[in-house]
Amino acid sequence: MLVGIDEAGRGALAGPLFMAACELLKPLNELKDSKKLSEKKREKLYNEIILNSNYLIFAFSNAQIDTLGLSKCLQRGLEIIHLHFEKQRKIFDGNTNYGVLGIENLIKADSLIAEVSAASILAKVSRDKVMQFLALKYPQYGFEIHKAYGTKAHRESIAKYGACKLHRLSFKLT
Repeated sequence: MLVGIDEAGRGALAGPLFMAACELLKPLNELKDSKKLSEKKREKLYNEIILNSNYLIFAFSNAQIDTLGLSKCLQRGLEIIHLHFEKQRKIFDGNTNYGVLGIENLIKADSLIAEVSAASILAKVSRDKVMQFLALKYPQYGFEIHKAYGTKAHRESIAKYGACKLHRLSFKLT
């Protein structure tokens, strides 16, 4: 069996980094890179994936990212996944496996391999839901709209209100 691995929130200025790993139990139609799907379609597929796979979803907080660094969080995440899915072949979307033996990497894997597409959807939908929830506590930043990525509106809100507890202070915020 094959386990696909992807992340969401790597380039965001605030909030957690989500990682997901997915081993499909049966083929699913319409899987593709989460960024190429509408929000409604992602959420529908998310539910199908949850019901038809072995999966793992977890997050690193902005504080962990600031303390450890993004690369170290990704490395630790891959180590967790490798231990959890010890006997399966594992493919991570991207150009590095961060030195974790037993994890293959492939650029654009989220567009090429169904299991990685599924992991991409699990990570993206999970993170988006958390950001929508956090937007209720910090409405001035518009997290529900841009999910804390560095849009013009988000940078302007940081300039106006300053950083909140969710911002990654190790990142250039403005």
